[in-house]
Amino acid sequence: MKLSNMFFLLLCLLPAQTPAPKPRNAFDKQVMADYVRHLVPYGPQVAVVVGEPKPSQVPGFKEVSVRASLGSVSEDRNYFVSDDGQKILTAAVYDVKNHPFKPELDKLKTDFQPSIGTPGAPVVVVIFSDFECAYCREEAKMLREKLVQAYPTEVRLYFKDFPLAQIHPWARPAALAGRCIFKQKPTLFWDYHDYMFENQAAINATNVKEKIGEFARSKSLNVEALNACVAGKAAEAEVDKSLAEGRSLNVGSTPTLFINGRRIAGSIKWEGLQQLIDIELGYQRVHKNAGEHCCQVTLSTPFPQK
Repeated sequence: MKLSNMFFLLLCLLPAQTPAPKPRNAFDKQVMADYVRHLVPYGPQVAVVVGEPKPSQVPGFKEVSVRASLGSVSEDRNYFVSDDGQKILTAAVYDVKNHPFKPELDKLKTDFQPSIGTPGAPVVVVIFSDFECAYCREEAKMLREKLVQAYPTEVRLYFKDFPLAQIHPWARPAALAGRCIFKQKPTLFWDYHDYMFENQAAINATNVKEKIGEFARSKSLNVEALNACVAGKAAEAEVDKSLAEGRSLNVGSTPTLFINGRRIAGSIKWEGLQQLIDIELGYQRVHKNAGEHCCQVTLSTPFPQK
């Protein structure tokens, strides 16, 4: 037998070599989406989109954001996924060197937002609100009557638009008008705020423009300029920016308050709010790692000026 034939025969007698299995992906977006859909749960009509894994503060885990949306309504949830993609954590991670709610504080942007209270106050309260929301009306009344009176120099309140347009048909037009009034005459925003909530029961999708006009004329505002602003892109962009900020903070309902970053979803009674503010004031006397770090009053707005 020739050597070449013998070599061929030996090759045929060797056991067949199966190809090495392909390594399983450490992270599979579809697997994650299916798992979260069942975990929450989300119905089949809800779109679930899994973001890219990012480095996290938890060793061996990546941070993954999952957005669920139905029409114009959406929510974001963050998860920690192990490097092998097999374990999921739903946990809050705190760094004792920083304020407990630093991630929320970093997302809250108060520049060019309507505010009352003392600049440089150690406690900042931010409210995401909707002019057509009955619970927002009650909370607004409580804040306006009691907050500054109880804390004349220690607290500053900022207003953020979060109109739930899918259930409140005139909330977005009211938010747009508020932005435009703030542009035209910033000091009148809180008068407008009070007017809209006080007259909430008499306002509807048909007469909201008329009611806004009545307020504008009572304050000698330029109604023509106000209407042009409401129809323009600048106000739309501002309201959309506020909505996006709220969603990034997992705001899903109104009113939602942030007390130096501490999220309070839904209505809260004055006694409960006062207790939380007092706790934060005591914390800031020692740590001084939240609140406002500036002391200038500015009435400028992000709108383009003519």
